[in-house]
Amino acid sequence: MDMTVLGYLAAFLTTSSFVPQVLHTLKTGDTRSISLAMYSCFVLGVFLWLIYGIAMKDWPIILANAITLMLASIILMLKVRDVIRTRKSPLSI
Repeated sequence: MDMTVLGYLAAFLTTSSFVPQVLHTLKTGDTRSISLAMYSCFVLGVFLWLIYGIAMKDWPIILANAITLMLASIILMLKVRDVIRTRKSPLSI
């Protein structure tokens, strides 16, 4: 198998794995079970992979990480929004 084809296949599979989570989170608005620390680290790591891919001119890495960065950033932004809302809301007893 051509390594470029393998790279694109791996990129497609790993990137598309985020679509169900994004759709679920957008539909339900529920981010309680999502780790803010994990997604923060993940988004930073994907951003660095994107920079690496650009520097290396490696299209499978660039495409996969650009799309993954967008998808994971949506989840991270929704999580941050919910954390801020929770901290601003009065305590309920």
